Amino acid sequence: MPSHNLARIKIDDLEIIGYSVAGEETVVAMPQLDVCFDIGKAPDQVIPINNILLTHGHMDHAAGIAYYLSHRNFCGQSPGTILAPENLIEPIKDIIEAWSRLDGNRIPANLVGVKPGDEYQIKPNLFALVFPTKHSRGSVGYSVIEKRKKIKHEFAKLTGPQIVELKKQGVQIDNPFEIPIVTYLGDTQYVDFSQLDYITKSKILIAECTFYLDEHTQRAEAGRHMHINEFAELIEKLQNEHIIITHTTQRTPLRQILSTIKKTLSAEKYNKAVVLMAERKEHF
Repeated sequence: MPSHNLARIKIDDLEIIGYSVAGEETVVAMPQLDVCFDIGKAPDQVIPINNILLTHGHMDHAAGIAYYLSHRNFCGQSPGTILAPENLIEPIKDIIEAWSRLDGNRIPANLVGVKPGDEYQIKPNLFALVFPTKHSRGSVGYSVIEKRKKIKHEFAKLTGPQIVELKKQGVQIDNPFEIPIVTYLGDTQYVDFSQLDYITKSKILIAECTFYLDEHTQRAEAGRHMHINEFAELIEKLQNEHIIITHTTQRTPLRQILSTIKKTLSAEKYNKAVVLMAERKEHF
């Protein structure tokens, strides 16, 4: 039996599974891309995923690191790769070493420190691009981008042997282009992410919106989270086809959250949006 009752969202040939409640746990996985954004308490369903993209070190987002790595080792899987802000790598090593001593077995890991502007290859044509957020020291978000090549118009009608010959001569016969598939903001204050084209044009945006009541604007600012009014302002500037809202709060009932979203977002954006936690079999 799975350890968690995770929400599930299907978008074309991609599935998004996860759980995200502020202060409790956040884990959002996309198995077909082989990535998991944050690890939460490491639900069983994400253990087979090879790449954990950690945005920051708060416990509700990172508590399951050691269990994820240990359980993969126990099941005979290769060490998982954890991308994390550079300032977190040493503390994560300390945690893994401490759990190795407690467990009595070495826990292997592939830890990769990242900073804004870095790019990490997930698959031959799939890359994670790192960008800065405003939450805790060193916090980051990730865009997963597919890189392709398209043959130049002037070479489109050439035969296979002709193309091979041009390549031997060093002729550049194609143009590279990128397809932003998904962007995960993680926890963050309002930032005008429309300045980053790969975020603006990501097919899927996974973004936090923690606070929904007018009297909670100062709470949002103090915790460096987004309020619904800021969230609405942000997404109006973006061109995403699908918007998944995470990090909802237990302070506000789900029914009220859904009602507030409908009243605050434009009709166009509302029709593209879904609250992750509304897609569970049981609501909080």
